[in-house]
Amino acid sequence: MAADEPSRRPLPPQLDPRAGRSAHPAGPHPQRTGRPAVVGRVVAAVLSLTLLAGSGWGWYLARVAEASIGRTDAIPTEGNTDAQGSDHAGQAMNLLLVGRDSRAGLTPEQAEEFSTGDPEGLLNTDTMILVHIPADGSAAAFVSIPRDLYVSIPGYGESKLNSAFGRGYDDAEGSEADKEAAGARLLIQTISGVTGVQIDHFAEVNLLGFINISSIVGGVEVNLCKATDDPLSGAHFEAGEQTISGAEALAFVRQRHGLNSEIDRQVRQQVFLAGLIRNVLSQDLLLNPVKQRQVIEQVGTSVTVDEGLDLFDLAAQMQSVRPDEITFQTIPGLADAKEDAGDVLEPVDPDALKEFFASLSATPSPAAAAPSVEAADPADVTVSVLNGSGVPGAAATAAEALTEAGFDASSGGNAAATDVTTVSAATGDEALAAAVAAQVPGAAVTVDDSLTSGTVQLVLGADSNGIGSPVSAPVADTPAGTYASSERTAEDTSCIA
Repeated sequence: MAADEPSRRPLPPQLDPRAGRSAHPAGPHPQRTGRPAVVGRVVAAVLSLTLLAGSGWGWYLARVAEASIGRTDAIPTEGNTDAQGSDHAGQAMNLLLVGRDSRAGLTPEQAEEFSTGDPEGLLNTDTMILVHIPADGSAAAFVSIPRDLYVSIPGYGESKLNSAFGRGYDDAEGSEADKEAAGARLLIQTISGVTGVQIDHFAEVNLLGFINISSIVGGVEVNLCKATDDPLSGAHFEAGEQTISGAEALAFVRQRHGLNSEIDRQVRQQVFLAGLIRNVLSQDLLLNPVKQRQVIEQVGTSVTVDEGLDLFDLAAQMQSVRPDEITFQTIPGLADAKEDAGDVLEPVDPDALKEFFASLSATPSPAAAAPSVEAADPADVTVSVLNGSGVPGAAATAAEALTEAGFDASSGGNAAATDVTTVSAATGDEALAAAVAAQVPGAAVTVDDSLTSGTVQLVLGADSNGIGSPVSAPVADTPAGTYASSERTAEDTSCIA
């Protein structure tokens, strides 16, 4: 280290808010076509049950759902393994949520109103989400898996992922239930192979369930950065916040034209689902037993789950999860391509894709859970704010916000460009640094003995979202020409394109 270079070393892990944070040839079967299914109808139905648990009434609602919910022999006995080994599998739960455009239960008038197209049952699984729930039930990660992902389907060669269910269904013998189960098992084997995870449970929801649930909860609030007009899907929406349900909700999550990619469509679905979850957790629903029962009854008649899924255990495991602990992600490292199956998405590095899914199970280091140092009173903290974010005036704006919060803050001008917002203080000033770090959740915290004792330096990086807001999560490097991962929580109400 050069003599004039300041001495920097990390603070003890318990003082660093970032400690433990993750940087986060086709077969002979013709593909059946139909409009895409939607994420919202899959997840909301299941979460409606799990998030209303935790009381005698919640237990009763689980009994109501259990009495009518469909069951299927979906989990295969082979071809469904964890790439990290059997010791890793089972420590957390991986639930595959599937949406299909089944028209079962729709009246002719509903089929016309909701533009469902061919009224016959469709076999394409156009919505697939892997839900990862850690062993302690402290959070949930929802990862959208594109319908157009080009994959190897066991026994059938390569094709789009959404055709796997239909291939298993078509070639199975026996009853309708036997064929449905065979389709689910082939889909699980295919997804396990491409992701490297073991699928523990399966849930499927139909079209009518989504339509009814979105209406029961009083619609869902979404937020668009700009207006959209897509005559093919019927997605005609103004810019800004708005509440949608029924046919409008279907149009919102089905829109494919006018978007940059299939990934953008997945983000739309995730935003809608996040709003649905917020409604399920809202006081309006939690204090309304009539609506609660309506939602749960709809779950029972719209959802099919694997034979081994215990609804009571699932409800108990997730009852304390909050919206800010529920994340929605897309898969990074996918690129547009053309194959015999048409326009598809392909992972440029299949091993990296498996590493991405493996990272969902990454656990924080023990030091991350160590007790934090008590923060000093803001009135006792002098802080200089430097701007390395590239946003003009960011330091002055941040200094003003800190002053309003009670700090003795001033702008120190510009700093070298940096991606990471950093709080620095000299040895012995950990409590002062902790007070400033509390104002920028997620910022890195370091010791810098070149600073004057009793002062704190805040350098704003490109990840800064202003005082009082968490910094943006670090984005993993993705190969050129591929899509990066998108991530947001269920409480995020910011607008989308």
